[in-house]
Amino acid sequence: MSTASTPLKAGSDVTVTLVKESRSGIGYPAVVVRDDGTHAVVRAPWAAPADRDFGFVRFERGDVFTEHYWRDRWYAVKEVRAADGTLKGWYCDITRPAEITPGAVVSTDLDLDLWVSADGATVLRLDEDEFEESGLERRDPDAAAKARAALDELEELARGGGLTGLLD
Repeated sequence: MSTASTPLKAGSDVTVTLVKESRSGIGYPAVVVRDDGTHAVVRAPWAAPADRDFGFVRFERGDVFTEHYWRDRWYAVKEVRAADGTLKGWYCDITRPAEITPGAVVSTDLDLDLWVSADGATVLRLDEDEFEESGLERRDPDAAAKARAALDELEELARGGGLTGLLD
């Protein structure tokens, strides 16, 4: 796991690659908003070729994601806004600490997720079945424990109204 390192330069282009623990990932372009050497923030449009309705939120062309990655934490938080700037909410991925190098952010998803609505009233734990099926607890019990602890931490922050403070 990497800790503080040379920060990315605000305004520079990066490629964000989201990797599943056992599968190849997707990559998309983003622009660096800020980086203090531990916490990097990038902004990118919705990268999928089609809209996606999750039931609790719909991601659409024109949506903008402000994505927060940490080199020392087991999660990434994505603030989601509609094309008109309206906040939809926060999609939180439980991940290994991000690997951040000049021009690249690599985030390895561990299948657990959390959704927090814009008003904070809805907090949903997601994909716990996928996490169970991934076999991570068998293969790497330490990583699995850190993933579960990260999900608990984010849920506690979200329910206590402290998620936005984490992102400042």
